[in-house]
Amino acid sequence: MSYIALYRKFRPDVFDEVKGQDAIVTTLRNQVRTGRTGHAYLFCGTRGTGKTTLAKIFAKAINCESPVDGNPCGKCPSCQAIAAGQSMNVIEIDAASNNGVDNIREIREEVTYRPTQGRYKVYIIDEVHMLSTSAFNALLKTLEEPPEYVVFILATTEARSILPTITSRCQRYDFKRMTGEVMIARLKELMEREGAEGEDAALEYIARKADGSMRDAISLLDQCLTYYPGERLTYDHVLEMIGTVDTEVFEQLYRAVLDCDAGSALTVFEQALMEGREATQLLNDFAWFLRNVLLCVNVDDPRGIVDLSTEQTDRIKNWAADIPQERIISAINTLSEAQAQIRLTSQKKVLVEMTLIKLCTPAMSLGEGDAADRIAALEAAVAAGAVVGPASKPERVKTEAPVKPKSANQKVTVKTKPEEKPAAPASDGFVPADEETVSFTEEADNNYVADTSQDTEANSLGGSPAERVIAMMPQIRQGAGIMLRQYLKEERFRPHVDEKGALVFETEDPMNYNWLSADDHRRELEELISRQIGERVPFQIKQIKRAPVKQESLEDALKQIKMEIIKEED
Repeated sequence: MSYIALYRKFRPDVFDEVKGQDAIVTTLRNQVRTGRTGHAYLFCGTRGTGKTTLAKIFAKAINCESPVDGNPCGKCPSCQAIAAGQSMNVIEIDAASNNGVDNIREIREEVTYRPTQGRYKVYIIDEVHMLSTSAFNALLKTLEEPPEYVVFILATTEARSILPTITSRCQRYDFKRMTGEVMIARLKELMEREGAEGEDAALEYIARKADGSMRDAISLLDQCLTYYPGERLTYDHVLEMIGTVDTEVFEQLYRAVLDCDAGSALTVFEQALMEGREATQLLNDFAWFLRNVLLCVNVDDPRGIVDLSTEQTDRIKNWAADIPQERIISAINTLSEAQAQIRLTSQKKVLVEMTLIKLCTPAMSLGEGDAADRIAALEAAVAAGAVVGPASKPERVKTEAPVKPKSANQKVTVKTKPEEKPAAPASDGFVPADEETVSFTEEADNNYVADTSQDTEANSLGGSPAERVIAMMPQIRQGAGIMLRQYLKEERFRPHVDEKGALVFETEDPMNYNWLSADDHRRELEELISRQIGERVPFQIKQIKRAPVKQESLEDALKQIKMEIIKEED
C-alpha cells in the first residue's frame, strides 16, 4: 500500500477529534442530536482550518443509522461508505474546475432523485467563490427551496466574493485560525501515535510557520519526520529542513551598510539576484533578518521567537552587540517604507538599489540612527584635523525690470532723476502703513540678511542668544513638526532682532499670527529653540498691519513713473 500523508491518515472522523473550532462543533452536534438540520450551510475560513473535514463529519452524522452523542458511529454501512468515498449520497464538487452554469444545472437535475441510502443527499461544494455569476444565479432557487432530503454545504476561503443573495440563504459559520497551543498539542498527539520524539521548540517553530493552518502544520511535521527518520526531531533539524533566512548573505549586506559601502551592498544584492532571489522578497527577508538581529541583542534566549539556529543566534550576538540599536531600527523603518512603495512601481530592482544606497548614506536619511552616524562622522573629522564650516549662502542679486520696446504708433520718452529711485510696489495691493513697524522694507530686509549671516558665530556660541536663534533658523525649522515647520517659513514669519536686542517673529497674516500665538504652538517653538540653542530665549510674536493703497489719478501715476508720453496724430 502506498504511503498516506499524515494530514490524510489522521483526519478526524468524529466531532470529538476536531480541534480549535469548539463553537462550530457544538452547534453542528446539537443539530444532529435534535434533528434540526438546516438545508444550506456556508463554511468560511482560511485554508487548513477544518472546513471540509467538518463537512464530511456532519454528512456522516446526519446519515448515520445510530449516532452516538451526535457523533457518527463509523460502523453502519452509511458511515463506512462515506468514509471510503463510495457513497452516492455525499457528492463533493470542486467549484474551481466546475464553475460553469452547466455544472449547476446538472446539480439541479440530480436533486430530484431521492438518496439511495440514508436520509440525506449532501452536496459539498468546495471553493464555492470560484463559481461564475451565472452559476450562482442558477443555484439560487434550488438553494433557497431544495427538497427536504437535500443539504448543501458550501466551503470558501473568500467569503467576500460570495453573493449576498447566496449568503442570506445559508447558515454561516466562520472558522477561526488555529492558535499555536492547539497546533502544538495536535502535533504532539500525532508524534506519539507515530512513535516519534521531538523538542518543544521544534514543534513551536512548525506551528509558527504554519500561520494558523492545521493542515500546513501537519504537512511540515510530515516532511521533517521523513527527512530525519528514526531520529529525535530537534529545533535545528526543523530549521534545516524547512529553510530559514540565509544569514550569511544578509550579514554581508548589513556589514556593508554599517561601513557605508554602497558598492559592496549593491554587489551582494546583484549576486543574490543571480542566485534566483526576487527583489521584493529580498527586501522582506532583509527586514526580517534585522528584526531577528534586534531580538538577539535584547533577548537572552531568543529561541522560539527568531527563525535562527543556535549557532546563528550566537554568531549574531557576537558581531551585533556593539551596533547602536537606533541604527538597526532606522534601517528597518527605511526598509518598511520601501516595502510599501515597491508594490506600486514596475522598477522594483531600481527601488531596491536606491534603498540600499540610502541605507549606506546616512546623510540621505533623517532617522535617529542616521543622525548619530553623521554626528560620529563629524566628530571623527574634527579629531583628524579637518575643518568643518558652514555652507556659504548665495548672495542676493538685484535685477532691473526690462524696458518695453516702442510701438509703431507711440513714442516714449523716459526721463529719470539719478538721485531718485522708483518706489517698489507693494504685494497684494497694499503698502505699509508705518515704515518703522514693517519688516518687509528694504532696510529691514538688509538687516535680516546681516543677522542670518552669522552662522560661524552661532556654531561657536558667539553673539547674543537672539542672534544665535536667527543664525540657526534652518536647523530649528528642520527639527520642528510638520505644521510648525510650514509656519516657520520665511514667507510666513520673518524672525529678526529689534533695536532692543529682543527676538521678534513678525507676520502680516492674521491667521499665521493667531496660529503661532496659541499656547501649545508657542510652547512647542520655545522648547525647539531651547534644544537648539541650549538655553531659553524669550521672543515676541507681532502682527504687522498694512494700509490699503492710495487711489491715485492717471496724472499722478504718470508723474510717479517720470515719463513723457507723446501721442502722434494719425
